[in-house]
Amino acid sequence: MKIKNILTSILFIFSIHNTVAQEDLLDQLDVKSDKKEVATATFKALQICNIQSTKLPVKGELYILISHRFGDLTEGLQNFFGLDDANTKIGGIYGATNWLSLGVSRHTFQKTYELGVKYKLANQMIGGFPVTIVGYNTLDINSELDKVNYPQLQFGNRLAYSSQLLISRKITESFSFELAPMYTHKNLYDNTTEYADLLLLGYGARYKVSKRLSVNLEYATRMRAFDGFLATKYKNPLSVGLDIETGGHVFQMVFSNSQAMNDVSVLSNSTGKWENSKGIYFGFNMYRVF
Repeated sequence: MKIKNILTSILFIFSIHNTVAQEDLLDQLDVKSDKKEVATATFKALQICNIQSTKLPVKGELYILISHRFGDLTEGLQNFFGLDDANTKIGGIYGATNWLSLGVSRHTFQKTYELGVKYKLANQMIGGFPVTIVGYNTLDINSELDKVNYPQLQFGNRLAYSSQLLISRKITESFSFELAPMYTHKNLYDNTTEYADLLLLGYGARYKVSKRLSVNLEYATRMRAFDGFLATKYKNPLSVGLDIETGGHVFQMVFSNSQAMNDVSVLSNSTGKWENSKGIYFGFNMYRVF
């Protein structure tokens, strides 16, 4: 009889233990299901075409960037479809933290040195916060200017700036969209054709065609020129591109109405006219990750 009571007690204790263990497991599953995940692969490259995307390097990653924009594609054989005339950009971007990257590049256009800082302010969360928000700022140094042509030249005259707020959303597995208020400032400019200060609104999109290919589109429209709108030759920048992912790097083919690649010049000095196919520049961006 005593043995029967002992066995009954043991079975009772085990049943309580199993019930508690099941409840603990269910609690853990509930916690796991409530945990929100960060949306990933909104954009696969650091740029959409010319405009920055909301992607940043992870901590410790070093990106080496080489970009070319050839001459006017629409001139045909006269300049061998742009191959006779090219602008080059060489730079590096380093992930200081998972939310902060630092970049430097050298451009053949105006022998410009461009410094950039990119920082993440918020992540899009699946089932949570709806967008990714990233800040981006650049400082340009025009080293082509000289005192022969500008006798009163000071170092500050070489500088130009841009500030951008990049807001993106991965809408589906294939489609992502970005909205970007942008501001540019130049310390030295031609006040008959250029603006000292310019406010723009940029748009960008990526559509994933296959596992390794995506089509990109970007456009920026001038919202306000603080010194008044001028009858100027410069146009709103419009670019289309194709991302090709290969092992270790992303290769971007780009068609744009801007031959320059530094942000201030792209946003304020694009000259090509898509509507009549004049001033269209083909090129590429190539990123290598270390």
